[in-house]
Amino acid sequence: MSAPDTALRQQLAHFLDWKEAHADFDTAVTGVPPAMRGTAPPGAAHSPWQILEHLRIAQHDILDFSVNPAYREKKWPDDYWTAGAPPSPTAWDESVAAYKRDLAALQALARDPNIDLLATIPHGSGQTYIREILLVVDHAAYHVGQLVLVRQLLGIWP
Repeated sequence: MSAPDTALRQQLAHFLDWKEAHADFDTAVTGVPPAMRGTAPPGAAHSPWQILEHLRIAQHDILDFSVNPAYREKKWPDDYWTAGAPPSPTAWDESVAAYKRDLAALQALARDPNIDLLATIPHGSGQTYIREILLVVDHAAYHVGQLVLVRQLLGIWP
């Protein structure tokens, strides 16, 4: 593996959990009062819980697509958005933990010298590994920002 390849892989892994340019995932999900997790503010389409779950579901789906030859496509938007509030007192923390596990797996994928980042995913329809990693980066940046805005509208942003 060449030095430029190593640098690119390290940068991609870093981008997946970027903290420099804006609020990061951990900051956005920390400190949301349990009573507010299922509340969408007036004018907003989603609650903090719905955004967190969407982030988790979409990231997991992209990871699954990237590594699982038996991947099954989900139905948009039904399988990507949940309704209501967290179903249990532990659901929020479980969702955060699952997101972080999948994030770590994506970072490992980005760093894996055995994966040609520019290669098409064998069971896909032209998608490359680097495209899927960058899709997760972009998607997370968008929805973490949305979560921050929803928290601001609810008056629960630090």
